[in-house]
Amino acid sequence: MANEPQSINRARWQAQVRDLTGFDFKAPAELYPSRSRRVRGPFSYKRFNTAAEAVRFAIEEMPGGALLGATLEVNEARYTEAEMRALYESPAFPLKRAAKKKSAA
Repeated sequence: MANEPQSINRARWQAQVRDLTGFDFKAPAELYPSRSRRVRGPFSYKRFNTAAEAVRFAIEEMPGGALLGATLEVNEARYTEAEMRALYESPAFPLKRAAKKKSAA
């Protein structure tokens, strides 16, 4: 029963993420920062030659707070933080992912 809330949250998250099969990782992309005034940082609007580079940058290099509310635009479609994470974790993601950090236990 202790894992039940996690399962419910995971199901909600998956329901929020649209079907991303067929996403064009080779298309040019634009990454927009959060509009929130609370989240400020060194990140500002950025253009990328490929969506794959934009997704990798967003997940691996942007500070966590800056990613909240950030938007990725590819072929006139906009993607949320959750969708960017799903694209990064997708088996179709064409770039090498950074090694996962070990958590201090």
